[in-house]
Amino acid sequence: MPDYHDDLRLAHVLADAADAATMDRFKALDLKVETKPDMTPVSEADKTAEELIRSNLKRGRPRDAILGEEFGVEGTGPRRWVIDPIDGTKNYVRGVPVWATLIALMEAGEGGFQPVVGVVSAPALGRRWWAAKGAGAFTGRSLTSASRLKASKVSRLQDASFAYSSLSGWEEQGRLDGFMDLTRAVWRTRGYGDFWPYMMVAEGSIDICAEPELSLWDMAATAIIVTEAGGTFTGLDGAPGPHSGNAAASNGLLHDELLGYLNQRY
Repeated sequence: MPDYHDDLRLAHVLADAADAATMDRFKALDLKVETKPDMTPVSEADKTAEELIRSNLKRGRPRDAILGEEFGVEGTGPRRWVIDPIDGTKNYVRGVPVWATLIALMEAGEGGFQPVVGVVSAPALGRRWWAAKGAGAFTGRSLTSASRLKASKVSRLQDASFAYSSLSGWEEQGRLDGFMDLTRAVWRTRGYGDFWPYMMVAEGSIDICAEPELSLWDMAATAIIVTEAGGTFTGLDGAPGPHSGNAAASNGLLHDELLGYLNQRY
């Protein structure tokens, strides 16, 4: 199996640079925010962080392609870095500390590109999570100061904690009835949203989570962290990985039931 340690070290360096840039503008009174064509917000910090990551990658990995939320695709080849400079921009612009920079490396293989390295860095929370293919998933301050992540062993839905982002997307897709039935079947529900539920699935602090509409840059890093922690990450269609335009993540033991509820009347 290939060794991705150098790529993981680089991803941490990229995350360090992005953290400095995003924290510098977090809660700034003069932060500039625009509305993109899809009606989602983008701040100057989103653009600055992505530009910073791209410039570092061009120096450190000049032959690799880059896909970012703000500036699209650049380059071709069997290796592609996938970047969400600020996942949770709506939180960021309102001063809510639940946002993160997501950095993933994907490699071409059977079934298309698959994530092989992922880093999720949430500096306002003082948290970072990461994983590399075949090497496990970790959280901590640095590569040398970390603890291994393990998904939970909860095996009954009535004992499970379920996290979601919002209700509107499920309603728009005609999945709201199944979603509501799921919330009634589990022990606990919480609307954490964005990257955080996936990291909590990897940590074992919650058991299942799902979102009805996502982009590749929302999922590439979180997918490998969940799976390397022993969990399962698929689309709502059950296809493994971050390519379905939506996501369901679990400790693995509850995955079929999670998908069953979210697809039951769809």
